[in-house]
Amino acid sequence: MFDNKTIMITGGTGSIGRALVKRIMTGKFGKPKKIIIFSRDEDKHYQMKLQWKNMKVATDDIYYHNFEEILDFRVGDVRDFESVTRSVKQSNIVIHAAALKQVPICEYFPQESVQTNIRGVQNIIRSIIEHENCVDTVIAISTDKACKPVNVYGMCKAVQERLIIEANLHCTSTKFICARYGNVAASRGSVIPLFKEQISTGRPVTITTKEMTRFLLTMEQATDIVFDALLTGKAGDTYIPNLVSFNVLDLAQLMIGNSNTGIKFIGIRPGEKIHEILISEEEIPRTTRKGNYYIIHPILPELSSRRMTKSPLNKEFSSADNVISRKELHQFLKKEGFLN
Repeated sequence: MFDNKTIMITGGTGSIGRALVKRIMTGKFGKPKKIIIFSRDEDKHYQMKLQWKNMKVATDDIYYHNFEEILDFRVGDVRDFESVTRSVKQSNIVIHAAALKQVPICEYFPQESVQTNIRGVQNIIRSIIEHENCVDTVIAISTDKACKPVNVYGMCKAVQERLIIEANLHCTSTKFICARYGNVAASRGSVIPLFKEQISTGRPVTITTKEMTRFLLTMEQATDIVFDALLTGKAGDTYIPNLVSFNVLDLAQLMIGNSNTGIKFIGIRPGEKIHEILISEEEIPRTTRKGNYYIIHPILPELSSRRMTKSPLNKEFSSADNVISRKELHQFLKKEGFLN
């Protein structure tokens, strides 16, 4: 899949971006010509580059060798059309993982969310439409918050999904697909690192409400869905993993264990849901099952010529359903190294 291909990863220095690079560099899917790690955070670029070179001090680095190597670190912002275009024009596959994703922050700064989460994907699509390029596939990473969105982040990601679907009408030589999933366990900004930090500093663990549930997703699963969608997805498809979910209060109590750390209920934060949804009732008629994934077929009739069979779902796919037991959650946390 990746043999002699140039792969661009926006948000490439983030948690998911790093995991994608690590998986690609195993060579399991072929040896790429180049991986463009596109991000506006120059410090994360620098630290990631040193890590890959197994360096300990900055003086070990010779920056001008950067563009002679497979890993091509480029400082750029998805909001900036020109910087996006320079990299997209050289790419065969674009994995769009850049996002402004903190729900309360997006509520206080909605225009910033629009600029990153909507304008960013518009810039990618526009650069493919307006310039000669060799992009075979674009996959955009979305979120469960885009399904029946109640917050700015989810609303912007819902628009991103529709932009990706619609782009297939204008760039017939490029396949545009989506991957929608929940927060990845232990990724930057997720609840496990927050709880660990609160427990280690002796502060009470903050819980919004005792009923809150979330989908359970490992970083390995998050990367699997991207590569599986790239391999088998058709234009306009949205890939969704079949996930179990957990109760956030159960997670907090298991992580606290026998320590003296207390729990503080703080109420729902701006923009939060009690339960997340991965597939809505309205999407069920367009949903099929393929292995470990559900696939939502595009809403546009020009792209949905495939003959639909009976949907595998009879109600929306919510984190309120299929909640695993505390014992199962404990086993997961032990296996992933989140508990001692």
